[in-house]
Amino acid sequence: MGRKEHWENVFSTKKENEVSWYQINPETSIKAILKSNLPKNAKIIDIGGGDSYLIDKLIDLGYTNLYLLDISEKAIDRIKNRLNEKSRYVTFIVSDILEFTTDESFDFWHDRASFHFLTSIEEIEKYKAIAEKYTNANANLFMGTFSESGPLKCSGLEITQYSESKLDKVFSDAFRKMECFTENHQTPFETVQNFIFCHFKKK
Repeated sequence: MGRKEHWENVFSTKKENEVSWYQINPETSIKAILKSNLPKNAKIIDIGGGDSYLIDKLIDLGYTNLYLLDISEKAIDRIKNRLNEKSRYVTFIVSDILEFTTDESFDFWHDRASFHFLTSIEEIEKYKAIAEKYTNANANLFMGTFSESGPLKCSGLEITQYSESKLDKVFSDAFRKMECFTENHQTPFETVQNFIFCHFKKK
């Protein structure tokens, strides 16, 4: 099963609270965005956001220029249905991040638990080049991945674990590390996953 087929199957067969990444209040991501002091019309993109609640919370906070990219059309349909008329604040993009092209340039690039599914050097380098190409000068890059104390797999797929130094090494050519920290995420199944979050600024 290819990557797209895998995720279409996940979002076709599981309810939103039947996946490990479910989080009704994405507090860590919201704090990072608010800390950046962006204007409400800043271009914010959520990479691999699926049907997470980050977009809902940002709309409630008054942000009006939001983008959501996911490989799964089913995931996009689910969040569109949930947002209903609030969808007017969001540009929805069905795409594999490694095939993403756009005429836009973003002020905040958010990725919680998508990047770590890239396991080859070629994929990681391609992602890095895309993030660099489509972010503005002084843009924010906020990455959340499984830490080296986190799981080795997610949704049946191999992942890449990261440390602060490992994440910094990937993005340091174009982005300056501002802060990194680890945090436990409790899944709907009462298990705990350790994440590392790093906030970068475009050089």
